[in-house]
Amino acid sequence: MTRTLFLLLLFLAPSFVYGEGPPLKKATFLPQWKPQAQFAGFFVAKEKGSYERHGIDLTLLQGGPSSPSSAFLAEGKADFTTMWLSNAIRMRASGQGIINIGQIMQRSALMLVAKKSTGIHRPEDINGKKVGLWGEDFQIQPRAFFKKYNIHVKAIPQSFSVNLFLRDGVEVASAMWYNEYHTILNAGVNPDELTPFFFHDYGLNFPEDGIYALEKTFNKDPALSCAFVKATIEGWSYAFAHPDEALDIVLRVMVQAKIPANRMHQKWMLNRMKDLIFPPDHRGRIGMLEPSDYQRVAGELRQAGFIERIADYQSFFVGCEYRAEK
Repeated sequence: MTRTLFLLLLFLAPSFVYGEGPPLKKATFLPQWKPQAQFAGFFVAKEKGSYERHGIDLTLLQGGPSSPSSAFLAEGKADFTTMWLSNAIRMRASGQGIINIGQIMQRSALMLVAKKSTGIHRPEDINGKKVGLWGEDFQIQPRAFFKKYNIHVKAIPQSFSVNLFLRDGVEVASAMWYNEYHTILNAGVNPDELTPFFFHDYGLNFPEDGIYALEKTFNKDPALSCAFVKATIEGWSYAFAHPDEALDIVLRVMVQAKIPANRMHQKWMLNRMKDLIFPPDHRGRIGMLEPSDYQRVAGELRQAGFIERIADYQSFFVGCEYRAEK
């Protein structure tokens, strides 16, 4: 009996001496779409143990049409989500206590694309053309673009397929640079056959993916929210430094979610995410929401009639800012 007790104490001794540290804090995260390289930093951070090192026991939920991140956040079904800045500003303006705790993308990926064969080479050439547009939330930038250049178009509802554009059903299509644009290239259209219109080149930069939480979640444990942001940034930094490993992780998550996985397409997406998170004129501050970007997006939303007043920047962005090297 004494020998058994001695051996048990000897086995447990390291725990008594060194301690196991405080228990991990449980949290849930929901990206706004299905698994793909658009969210590589989160998957890599989870795989490489960044969240655990920062004291978080994180559960990754699967996003998509059936689990909208805005609703999950508002209803308390997720502690943290990614959303577009324009959507979040509208939620805040409607009275929902949502805040930005870390802006990941610094440049908008939303764009319009046209075939040069249709004679479209500059914004004014779009006038009178059939333009494929996604739903209401995706139309804010295009319509601001049309207004800026006094363009009148024939708006055609566009699905998340580019087939209508490829079959010449519309002269101009909506696209995300990291996704649909590459799909068009993969369909056999050469880049020099296309005229891309990046909204950020026309003074309409609406940064998309940011990390959001409810105000009450942040106020309950600010350290948890900021630890989540910091661990996520570590994940993105590792992903860009080890792209092949990051792609392996992304593809594994996609297969587990039973989503078709194409390594070439995901590689393009990961490379474009690096361009969007670290654009050439960036200040080296991933996680920072620039006041000018916030005011620009909020101003366009108010002018378009989506919101009545603009919330104070300091109340919307709480400042879980961490620097990351390119």
